[in-house]
Amino acid sequence: MDGTPYVVNDVMTRRVIALRTGAAFKDIVRTMRRRRVSALPVLDHDGRVVGVVSEADLLRKEEYRDAAFAPDKARAVTAGELMTAPPVTVHPGATVAQAARVMARSGVKRLPVVGPDGELEGIVSRSDLLKVFLRDDADIAEEVRREVVERLFADTPAQIEVDVRDGVVTLSGRVRDTDVVPVATRMTRSVEGVVDVDCALLGPPRVPDLDPDLPEEPAHTR
Repeated sequence: MDGTPYVVNDVMTRRVIALRTGAAFKDIVRTMRRRRVSALPVLDHDGRVVGVVSEADLLRKEEYRDAAFAPDKARAVTAGELMTAPPVTVHPGATVAQAARVMARSGVKRLPVVGPDGELEGIVSRSDLLKVFLRDDADIAEEVRREVVERLFADTPAQIEVDVRDGVVTLSGRVRDTDVVPVATRMTRSVEGVVDVDCALLGPPRVPDLDPDLPEEPAHTR
């Protein structure tokens, strides 16, 4: 890594199965089952994402099977009628963190990735976003040294130890200014693939405050 964060384009799945608005109910169910996915993007005739059909959309038909009055979604028979619109999407240049926040806010498990004109470029799922945590420990340590230690402690970088095990970063050593320690922790936590940070940085060793009125040499006693 060069210090720039992972973006959706780095982790997304590029081969995506999508539906046209006229896709029939049973065909949608078969496709989801065959592809083992819980949702599919719906495209218009220009290839733009106009909605998403999820298992929840399909289950409304079963939910209201015996109801006297059913909502439109329960009577829907095509993707265009079933889909949730407008779709929640993300751009390929969005960071992995931004995509994760969009998923959490929207309560969805996957996001269509769209280009500038709304055309489908891929799809990103929760499992895709978790790929950053598979990053090699040595790679993480190298970036922490370069992007955190060498920037914050440029005068004494050799005095700071960086140890990474299973994504957990331990910072140890002595620093001149302890006010910078929280900044170092925060910057380290933001490095892609970091699971947690154990900051054991200490300030300079304390020097005894000697009373100037005392003699430098201890008094001899008989």
